[in-house]
Amino acid sequence: MNIGEKIKLLRVTNGLTQEELANRCELTKGFISQLERDLTSPSIATLVDILECLGTNLKDFFNESIEEKIVFEKEDTFIQEDLENKNEIHWIVPNAQKNLMEPIMIVLEPEGQSSPQDPHEGEEFGYVLSGTIFVHIGNKKYKAKKGESFYFKPSMTHYISNAGNSKAKVLWLCTPPSF
Repeated sequence: MNIGEKIKLLRVTNGLTQEELANRCELTKGFISQLERDLTSPSIATLVDILECLGTNLKDFFNESIEEKIVFEKEDTFIQEDLENKNEIHWIVPNAQKNLMEPIMIVLEPEGQSSPQDPHEGEEFGYVLSGTIFVHIGNKKYKAKKGESFYFKPSMTHYISNAGNSKAKVLWLCTPPSF
């Protein structure tokens, strides 16, 4: 097994440079470069840290016969409640941060909103499953209701907020993963 080659493949798949991975792992770019060329070997603790930053673990990294999961069940969902912003984020695909696209479902209480996201590369798409929302992009605000969708390049600060008096539910996809 070529550990360096697999780490490089994971890094590239995650859209990271050697420097970005090194910074996330508190290592040097030179170490990552040598590791990817199999000129050095990491300690187990360092390998665990690197794999965590790449959205995987030792078991999956060394499991050659891992089958990619296609269908995710309700039990696979991770839910994070944000009382301050009055929302719930449902990560409907586990460990999606290792993918090119990250789908979430966000439930906004009346007067609720998502956390503002800083500008970044990529694209954002959402589909309103229930309720009415505002999509805030920079200083502009757009209204979307059940059955409508939104799509934009996230070149400005952006977030969504509930525009109604009942819960709003939105399927939101972003690339690269940012939630």
